[in-house]
Amino acid sequence: MIKYRLKCKSCSKSFDSWFSSSCEYEKLRKKEYLNCHFCNSKDICKTLMAPNLLSLNFKDGNDIKKNKEIKKKIIEFQNFIKNNFENVGDDFVYKARTLHYNSRKKTKGMFGNATKEQIADLNEEGIEAHLFPWIDDKNN
Repeated sequence: MIKYRLKCKSCSKSFDSWFSSSCEYEKLRKKEYLNCHFCNSKDICKTLMAPNLLSLNFKDGNDIKKNKEIKKKIIEFQNFIKNNFENVGDDFVYKARTLHYNSRKKTKGMFGNATKEQIADLNEEGIEAHLFPWIDDKNN
C-alpha cells in the first residue's frame, strides 16, 4: 500500500489517499475515479511528498488476510445498501435536506455522493449522514 498527498486543482485543498500501488493510482486517475473530498472535482494531482508505505507481513499473511476480510465485509455492506436503499447519486445532500425538512417522510433510506464538508454540514443541521468507504469492484 502507498499513501499519496493529493491536491485539487479546483479548490486548491490537499488530502491524503491510500492506493495499492503507484500503478493503481495512475489507473484510477486516468479513468477519472479520483475526486476531491471537499468540492468533488475530478481535477486531482499528486503533490511532492515522501510516500508512506504500509508494510505487510508476508511470512504469515495476517495483514493480507485482514485486508481481504475487510474488503469482503465492505462489499457485503455495499450490496445490502444497494438492495435496500435508493441511490440518489450527486443529489444526496439536496434530497437529505428535503427529506429532513419535509413533514411527509419517505420510508426508504437513500445513499449517494457527498463530500466530507457536506456531511459535516448536514450533521450540524441535525441530519444524520455518514461517509462509508465505497469499493468500485466490477464483480460487486
